[in-house]
Amino acid sequence: MLTPVDPGPAVVVCNTCRHSREAQVDAEGARGGARLLAALKRLKQDDPRYAGIAVQEMACLFACGDHCTVHLRAPDKVGYVLGRFHGDIASARAILDYAVHYAASPHGRVPYSLWPDGIKGHFITRTPPPGFIAE
Repeated sequence: MLTPVDPGPAVVVCNTCRHSREAQVDAEGARGGARLLAALKRLKQDDPRYAGIAVQEMACLFACGDHCTVHLRAPDKVGYVLGRFHGDIASARAILDYAVHYAASPHGRVPYSLWPDGIKGHFITRTPPPGFIAE
């Protein structure tokens, strides 16, 4: 089943993701995806720089080996799946800071010089938008 959402720039968070490669939940019994989702929502609410980025959630992005995963997407842009994050504010900030540059880019490519340190090494896949392939 599919649920309609705003089709604009979005970070789609796996709300059921593991806490880490080794553990499904943290010491308090929370999943990493739930923690990351809460941190993203909190930052988005508190910082107007992130107003143009939707934070959406769904159960399981099927990237279970790469805990705390998100899918960054926007119409007619290359999409990205990123993972191996912590469910904390620092990870959420890096994701949203990158998403702002991503949303402003014409095709979804962000110059490496603009990448926040917190997302480097977290890319899992890139996906072309429908009707296109990436160069």
